[in-house]
Amino acid sequence: MVRGLQDDYRCIVPDHIGMGLSDKPADADYGYTLRNRVQDLDRLLDSLNLGNDITLAVHDWGGMIGFGWALKHAARVKRLVILNTAAFPLPAAKALPWQLNLGRNWALGEWLIRGANAFAAGAARDGVVRPLSPEVKAALLAPYDSWANRISTVRFVQDIPLGPGDRAWDLVEDAGRRLASFADRPAFLGWGLKDFVFDDHFLKGFERALPRAEKQIYEDAGHYVLEDKHEVLVPRIRDFLDRNLL
Repeated sequence: MVRGLQDDYRCIVPDHIGMGLSDKPADADYGYTLRNRVQDLDRLLDSLNLGNDITLAVHDWGGMIGFGWALKHAARVKRLVILNTAAFPLPAAKALPWQLNLGRNWALGEWLIRGANAFAAGAARDGVVRPLSPEVKAALLAPYDSWANRISTVRFVQDIPLGPGDRAWDLVEDAGRRLASFADRPAFLGWGLKDFVFDDHFLKGFERALPRAEKQIYEDAGHYVLEDKHEVLVPRIRDFLDRNLL
């Protein structure tokens, strides 16, 4: 998506702490919580002096991180690009997938994620309909090459808020209540329906909150919708931005 937009649009892509090529500190040195992620994004965007015409593009856990920031800076967010994510609590009709339940609540799950890289490897395998090339798959897995370097993937899963007793619940609940306040600005929903987590239940949640949003929905795409459909989805996003100039 960055390659498809960067000639005319400034693209800011946070590399979250513990992820990608960023540092991967131990628990004693960094709190791997949604609240900290939102604060990180707040500090980053404040340091860049981006002004008040921001397009928020979110995917996966970035939905709650991005909207966690946007709820405090709503007037600065002028457009939305939303891909297979959430910005509200788990829908009542959607059960937490067993893979996430295992990683979130069981010591065996933590061992599989940190010892066998089950989370990143499983996502690279099951998150697409069209298999990733060996080079892309290797790049996605490369940052998580040891027990220590997999701390963020397991903490992400363990921090999934499901109810009032969870530490990030207030942020998710607030986002769910206020998401519809963004319905007055241009929004684009790009969705792969074969996502075993962010499936049609989550898509419907965004459709209800943002009824005027443009949509590009693929029945033959998975969680990594930009990997499965980049040839057609990226131009579609570009067209949306070009037609809704700031």
